[in-house]
Amino acid sequence: MKRVHYFSGLTISLFILLHLFNHLFSVFGAESHLALMDQLRILYRNPIIETLLLSAVLLQIISGLKLFLSKRKLAPSGYAKLQLWTGLYLALFFLIHVGAVLTGRYFLALDTNFYFGVAGLNTFPLNLFFIPYYALAILSFFGHLAAIHIQKMKAAVFGISVERQARLILIIGVLVTMIIFYGLTDGFRGIEIPEGYDVLIGK
Repeated sequence: MKRVHYFSGLTISLFILLHLFNHLFSVFGAESHLALMDQLRILYRNPIIETLLLSAVLLQIISGLKLFLSKRKLAPSGYAKLQLWTGLYLALFFLIHVGAVLTGRYFLALDTNFYFGVAGLNTFPLNLFFIPYYALAILSFFGHLAAIHIQKMKAAVFGISVERQARLILIIGVLVTMIIFYGLTDGFRGIEIPEGYDVLIGK
């Protein structure tokens, strides 16, 4: 189960890093975000790659929940505890988020692009849910990476201890989260959502 979880996690992590890089591009505006997304979709919207990704997500959710239920009885602490709880949040996030994207694409006939992602984030009171929802997802991803890193790495790099490396990963996660939110809200001024996406915000 651990091996399945590890390799499905590696597969998903590659996509997540591309996805977060795409979101970072939002600081240059919606058009830049959309242009990069169109290029990246050539890769991950390929039927073979997309099937592989969705299969990896399903395996990650199932194996993650099983590992959580077995490991929580061990009363972990420190980074082991961080890995456990960030893993649980990511499993629940994947279930909800991927389900929402597939529903938007196949049942609402929407292009699940930049505006699909930011609709709730830029609409009050929906953003009271979506801000912590997305923020915790990004922070949980980097928290999970930090916890795994401190387990796998055995030596310092450039004089930086393994624990400091893990802290650096956490700091990068916080910075990435802040930059992405800045971009996805147009500098916290809010983004106007096209009419085609009104169904997402109750208009």
